[in-house]
Amino acid sequence: MFNTIFPRIHKEGYKFLAISIIATFIILFFSKFLGIIFILISVWIYYFFRDPERYSIGDDNFLVSPADGLITDISEKSGPEELRLENTSFTKVSVFMNVFNCHVNRIPTSGKIEEIFYKPGKFLNASLDKASEENERNYFKIRLKNGEEIIIVQIAGLIARRIVCEVEQEQDLKQGDRIGMIRFGSRVDLYFKNKKVLAKIGQNVVAGESLIASE
Repeated sequence: MFNTIFPRIHKEGYKFLAISIIATFIILFFSKFLGIIFILISVWIYYFFRDPERYSIGDDNFLVSPADGLITDISEKSGPEELRLENTSFTKVSVFMNVFNCHVNRIPTSGKIEEIFYKPGKFLNASLDKASEENERNYFKIRLKNGEEIIIVQIAGLIARRIVCEVEQEQDLKQGDRIGMIRFGSRVDLYFKNKKVLAKIGQNVVAGESLIASE
């Protein structure tokens, strides 16, 4: 119960939380009203950077969600040209994270990180389709145990200013392992082939737990 109410926070949040708490104490000396507002901001920062434990299905025949948030798009798309996959057709599922969602991202199924490619860019609203072409983003190409590939793309949003990657090329990961986070509102796209989509547009999903697709 304690861990549910007070989950641990991601290391990226320590600096922001410390600044907010210090500012809150200073402002309280001058204005109780503004101090209360900064208390609420500190609480929000704490929960934005929360990093709770998640429990995946433990079955690599399924893909679990790479992010918390709302599924805004399920469509057939060409793969990212940044990974030289523009001539390959994939099913793409987009998960939009608002500023109240947990922003720690996870791998949908066990596999090896074959390639990581970071591309700087703009900061458009992440819910817009052109954000996947113009915004700051980070690509992961992952080789599954059955030889297939999936692609995860972290896309920075309107407020986000940094994508945090926590894995390395050639690293082996298990389903549900953390791969990084995006600070302050963003989107994650998942590309895959030869799987049945289980999720629906408008569905709220939980990273590492909600089922997106199956064999």
